[in-house]
Amino acid sequence: VEEELQEQEFLDRCFQEMLEEEDQDWFIPSRDLPQGMGQLQQQLNGLSVGDDHSSEDILSKSNLNPDAKEFVPGVKY
Repeated sequence: VEEELQEQEFLDRCFQEMLEEEDQDWFIPSRDLPQGMGQLQQQLNGLSVGDDHSSEDILSKSNLNPDAKEFVPGVKY
């Protein structure tokens, strides 16, 4: 019984060490970035693409040719 307990304790320690090693491999901004970077990341997370223009408004101002062939990279016309 004591041998089983020692074996279980050994397995628990090995498992805990494995988890700690895995944690070191993960990139955690709050831990791994310099102090001022967390604030910058919060600002970046708050940014969004503006929805000020409706798609119809953008299309009406477009000077693209709607009848043009579809662009395919590497193909010469």
